Amino acid sequence: MAYKRILLKLSGEALMGDRQHGIDPNRLSEYAEDIKKIVDKGIEVAIVIGGGNIFRGVAGASNGIDRVQGDYMGMLATAINGLALQSAIEATGIKTRLLTAIKMEQVAEPFIKRRAVRHLEKGRVVIFGCGTGNPYFTTDTAAVLRAIEIGAEVILKGTRVDGIYSSDPEKNDDAVKFDSITYKDVMNRGLKVMDMTAFALSQENSLPIIVFDMNKKGNLEKVIEGENIGTIVDN
Repeated sequence: MAYKRILLKLSGEALMGDRQHGIDPNRLSEYAEDIKKIVDKGIEVAIVIGGGNIFRGVAGASNGIDRVQGDYMGMLATAINGLALQSAIEATGIKTRLLTAIKMEQVAEPFIKRRAVRHLEKGRVVIFGCGTGNPYFTTDTAAVLRAIEIGAEVILKGTRVDGIYSSDPEKNDDAVKFDSITYKDVMNRGLKVMDMTAFALSQENSLPIIVFDMNKKGNLEKVIEGENIGTIVDN
């Protein structure tokens, strides 16, 4: 195996499947099965999930909602997605823990770094909810922050495209895919991998990011085994 401890970053939109909003139970169960496969191989898995399928703070702000309030609403949306993902993964027989940056003891444990690491060491999938717990920070930033805190070897960013391209492959047929690219080249080319705060934090801590298509069954396992799936960003 190429990695022992990983952090998987999933967008909230990924959970929509073919729907316009909300959670597609079929997509949820597909993800859970893929996660189970790598846990069964002994990989320690932490997950950060977004909330864009339910609410986006930035979009709320553009519709007159206070930005800080909107961001907190978005954080609560990630907790809903975390609970859904937790339920789906546990249905496969894998133990999980949901840890949130905003205290909600009835449904989740508060985030404590040592507790998170201990859960991972015991073979539990750890889901981090509520982002960083602070407005103005995205779940991309939360993913990098949590990955650094728990000592993850890599961030796997599961998306609906199979890597990083020179331009949007859904809009431009001439877009060229990169198998690997440096942080510096991403910055110079203005490619959107993660938001700048998250990306700078990842670069500063030499934490590689692999962007891959999570919606293709078996891809997560292939990435873990070191196959050249997606695009790796590193120094």
